[in-house]
Amino acid sequence: MLHKHPERVQTQTLSFGTASVFYPQVSAQRTTAALLLEVDPVGLSRTARPGADQQGGAPLEPYMNDRPYASGSFLAVALRDAFGTAFTGRSKDRQALADRALAFSVHLPCVTARGSEDLPQRLFGPLGYAVQATPIPLDPLYPEWGERPYVDLRLSGQVRLRDLLAHLYVLLPVLDGGKRHYFLNEAEVDKLARHGAGWLDTHPERDLITRRYLRFAALVRQAEEGYSESQTAELTEPTQSAAPRPRLHDERLQWVAEQVAASGASSVLDLGCGEGKLLRLLLEKAQFRHLLGMDVSARALDIAARRLNLRERPELAARVTLLHGSLSYPDSRLKGFDAATLVEVIEHLEPHQIGPLTRHVFGDARPSTVIVTTPNREYNAVFEDGGEGMRHADHRFEWTRAEFEAWAAAAAGAHGYTLTLHGLGDTHPDYGPLTQAAVFVRQNG
Repeated sequence: MLHKHPERVQTQTLSFGTASVFYPQVSAQRTTAALLLEVDPVGLSRTARPGADQQGGAPLEPYMNDRPYASGSFLAVALRDAFGTAFTGRSKDRQALADRALAFSVHLPCVTARGSEDLPQRLFGPLGYAVQATPIPLDPLYPEWGERPYVDLRLSGQVRLRDLLAHLYVLLPVLDGGKRHYFLNEAEVDKLARHGAGWLDTHPERDLITRRYLRFAALVRQAEEGYSESQTAELTEPTQSAAPRPRLHDERLQWVAEQVAASGASSVLDLGCGEGKLLRLLLEKAQFRHLLGMDVSARALDIAARRLNLRERPELAARVTLLHGSLSYPDSRLKGFDAATLVEVIEHLEPHQIGPLTRHVFGDARPSTVIVTTPNREYNAVFEDGGEGMRHADHRFEWTRAEFEAWAAAAAGAHGYTLTLHGLGDTHPDYGPLTQAAVFVRQNG
């Protein structure tokens, strides 16, 4: 941490505000490193769901909330960005010091701790820390308002710096009930495994930490499978076992690719193609001679071109076209294709754009087969927050099964398609599948 040049203040811009690192005290006996995080709630409000007040939410919540004042996932990300080298445990000149447990004290003046009063002790105590969590009243003049869920948290212990940072990175969001300011996907399982290495497997609150950190049942299952595999490996000789179930995102893409292949299509539109993950799957099959990916994000298309190696492999570039465009407008370039896919796309559009999208895809482009996937809002009740929010900060809406079926049936009926509905991923007996899908097949004429 001293390699951050303690003689000067260092500030870096993050997607949600600014982080400054400075050193109020530096000596051979004791050093204090301070991280000041300034969150911009107004900037964050730009990603808030429109019309939240009409859905029972608070219209001023994006502007009046605890984000600038209480530690959580914002601070965890700021720690990672500010002390990236320390996270790795590497030191170019003093590796022996980086590998040694030192006497650390941590003070977090305001931490959101949702749960029982002993939650900070249950999380940090088993890791060897002395824990002091002092409840913070919402207002000293009105004690009847209560003290939870904020605490002044102090930790002290003999620990390696890399371990201390890993503990904070994982457990700060867990204290906050798993609430995050960014989209959770399969990469979070790898992050949890990486930052939880060496301590999470044996932590008495491992299951609670896993559920709160990952939130989604499918992601939790993947992490639990990893725990089981590591425990089994310690007890038995390696044996050939059944292939693990693929991650939900991979499972969804694989299912869509199989549906497109089964349709007999040779030319495919991937609408909202993002970074080209589905296109990469389709490129593996010689059946698909012409693939067109379209996205509103020019940056995502640039990443797709790199990941598909289109510049280095002209034989692939001859089969793939990437277009910058929007589904809100008719586009003659989308006509004449055998199939079109919209994988987790429609929920990112404003509700008033769904009508134009439906007309442009089914009425103008008119591919023989259309495949659409989208989250099932009902399944959100399974998550840690009880379904209070949506799965992604950029989602403008999420449909229930009845709402999705109503839209799909109306689109099919109005434009001459037959409709088949499917469920993907985990299926709850009351709330249905994690992901819902529709396959439209154009009728003759």
